[in-house]
Amino acid sequence: MTDSIYTEPLSEAAIVQNEALGAYAIWRFCLGFQEREEQPVILPLVFLLLPLVLHAPTLAMVLGTQKASGLHLLAGKLGAQREDLLAVHGRALALRQLTLRSLIVAEQSRLIHIEPSAATVRAFGLHPGLRVPVLPERIRKIFPACEKVGYWFSELTDQQIVNTLRVAF
Repeated sequence: MTDSIYTEPLSEAAIVQNEALGAYAIWRFCLGFQEREEQPVILPLVFLLLPLVLHAPTLAMVLGTQKASGLHLLAGKLGAQREDLLAVHGRALALRQLTLRSLIVAEQSRLIHIEPSAATVRAFGLHPGLRVPVLPERIRKIFPACEKVGYWFSELTDQQIVNTLRVAF
């Protein structure tokens, strides 16, 4: 007999869609955003990250798009299958609770700081002594995509981003 309360193996979705992974993804996204001008991310943009990187086909498109190409090329790839681009909005709505819980974990873990009065999020740099976790390859590839999306978002205004991705705040 085992003392564990977990008798069922976790599904792939449960492994990937958890607050700790989301917190780490948000942190890497914010680092990518801050790479260009050191500006914090406006909070609503953070809610677009997980729908892009936790959806395997979209993640593959992000990873297959050069950093220098930008968000418009990604949107063009998504727009080739119009329903793929329109699905980003639905996934954003479906994942908003996970994003919110992930933001809380990220701030409690001191990976980010949320400025409520400005509705912005700023990532802290890697703390001395903080070890980056060793993760399986299928999960590890999410994080460069997060930084890439953050960098792309930093090149555009919030209005350009929502228009490009066909989402509404």
